[in-house]
This record gives sequence, C-alpha cells and structure tokens, in this order.
Amino acid sequence: MDVIVERQWQRDVYDLLRSNGVTQFAYVPDAGHIGLINSALNDEHAHAVSLTTEEEGIGLLAGADLGGTRGVLLMQSSGVGNCANLLSLVSLGRFPFLTLVSMRGDFGEGNPWQYPAGKAVEPIFHAMGVKTIRADCENEVSSIVDAAITQAFQGGCPTAVLLTQRLLGAKAF
Repeated sequence: MDVIVERQWQRDVYDLLRSNGVTQFAYVPDAGHIGLINSALNDEHAHAVSLTTEEEGIGLLAGADLGGTRGVLLMQSSGVGNCANLLSLVSLGRFPFLTLVSMRGDFGEGNPWQYPAGKAVEPIFHAMGVKTIRADCENEVSSIVDAAITQAFQGGCPTAVLLTQRLLGAKAF
C-alpha cells in the first residue's frame, strides 16, 4: 500500500486559497487532493464538504457566492464529465468558479480506463466556457493557482487548474 505524503506545494496552495478568502472546500475524496482536504478538515475557519458526486460542488460554490463567501471544487478528472450539464449554471448565473482537478489518463497512466475521461477534460471545460491551466511542476503550482484565483474571482472567468500526473505522480495500477 502506498503512503500518501503531503508535499510543500499542497500546503502553499492551501495557504494561498485561504489568504484569498476561500473558506468553502467542496470535494470528492481523492488521493491527489489529500493535503488540501486534510488542511480544510483541520481548519476551524474553513468548511470542508464531502460530496457524493462532483456536480453537487458547482451548486455549493454558487450558494457560497450568494452567501458572500468563496469556494473551490476539488475533483478528479473522471468527475468532469459528471459536471458538464451543471456548468451552465456557472455561465448563465455568472457565478465565480474555481476548480482544482487531479488528472488521470495522462503522463505515466497505467490504467487504460482512465484515458477516455482524461482526454475529455479540456474539451468539456472549454465547451462550457471554463478556462484551463495545466500545472506540471511543483515550482509553478502556486503561481498558477494564484492566477486562477484572480481569473475566477476578480476577472469573472471560470477557471480549472489541471494538476497533471507529472506533478502528482502516476498512480500504481
């Protein structure tokens, strides 16, 4: 069994999100987000909400905005397809939208079932008006997430940060 170790970039990203007013962390349990999830669960000033399906997070983020708070959706690439229909809420309601997506089906993937969903992530997001930014290296993650926060909350541009398998490492299959 692999031991999941939180890395410095995960702590930096969590601190960056919190310093920019993000208090709502909607997530579907995923090893790629374990550092962010655990940080949110252990932060008495944050609200970590475990979802049964990814599209619930879009409604949660819209509700957070209506309530005057900011949120982020943490999901795996295989969940993006579940969100296609509800992403219309983001564009039509003009809600800020920020998601961090742990990618599967790319660099070093050993599970053939992950390739179709991984390949569909960017086309789905782009079709629904969500800008994507790929993060491949630890030294670029914080600046990419910082740019995504600005785009999503100040620029009104729905944004997805794709945390690639170059960054996260390919899961053993």
